[in-house]
Amino acid sequence: MQFRQKAFSKLQSPEELDLPVRYARPQGWLVLLVTVLVMAGGGYWAVTGKVSGKLDAPGILTHAKGSYVLQSPVSGQVVEVLAEEGRMLPARTPVLKVRTDRGYEAVRTVAAGRVTSLTAKIGSVITTGKDVATVERVEKPGEPLVAMLYVPGSSGSTVSPGAAVDLTVQSAPTDEYGVLRGRVKAVGRAQTRQQISGFLGNSQLAAQFTKDGQPVAVLVELEKSAATKSGYRWSSEKAPPYRLQSMTVTDGAIHQPSERPVDWLLP
Repeated sequence: MQFRQKAFSKLQSPEELDLPVRYARPQGWLVLLVTVLVMAGGGYWAVTGKVSGKLDAPGILTHAKGSYVLQSPVSGQVVEVLAEEGRMLPARTPVLKVRTDRGYEAVRTVAAGRVTSLTAKIGSVITTGKDVATVERVEKPGEPLVAMLYVPGSSGSTVSPGAAVDLTVQSAPTDEYGVLRGRVKAVGRAQTRQQISGFLGNSQLAAQFTKDGQPVAVLVELEKSAATKSGYRWSSEKAPPYRLQSMTVTDGAIHQPSERPVDWLLP
């Protein structure tokens, strides 16, 4: 009986058609607007966005033309060392004077460059083809350095020119000076141990870079800065107060944007 009385009262009361209907409170509209904006932004990024990845690779600071190992063309005893480590020498410059069965012979540089190491000493006996020095291929002092990174062969195809690179230099502590900035200039092919040794003039480094297989050589151009002593740009305002030397070991972090579309899992 109570239910019938309420229904009867409802029928007798006039409907309030002249009053506005409130669909949502202002707070509700704000939440709805924010939700729509977030969904729209997420949808746009899902279609056009890229995921940034980082690829680590060991390497070394050197000059673009690399180095070569000077080998003796004669056999005999070294009687005089005519060059010094760190000295710039033109092509065909005598490095050693050797006493042979036919008299005195000179071991000369093959190409112009800077002598980075001398293994032959006065009094030592050398044979034909013996390594006597390592010469870096530079024609004049002050030529810019580059970083040569050796990326694992399976990851070489993911590296593209222009990618940003952060270099941790062995002679510059990261916690004090930060990282050296650079960009990928060129991506080469897979390198054998002999090829790396021939370019760097160092068989030990070649063995280290190829211990996990044949890596891909990646040439990194260092970003220049006139405000630092080294002449290059660093992540920290306090850059090293000295110039960088070639044949310095470094580790590179290549920041490579992924072209793979972003997958979304919606409820």
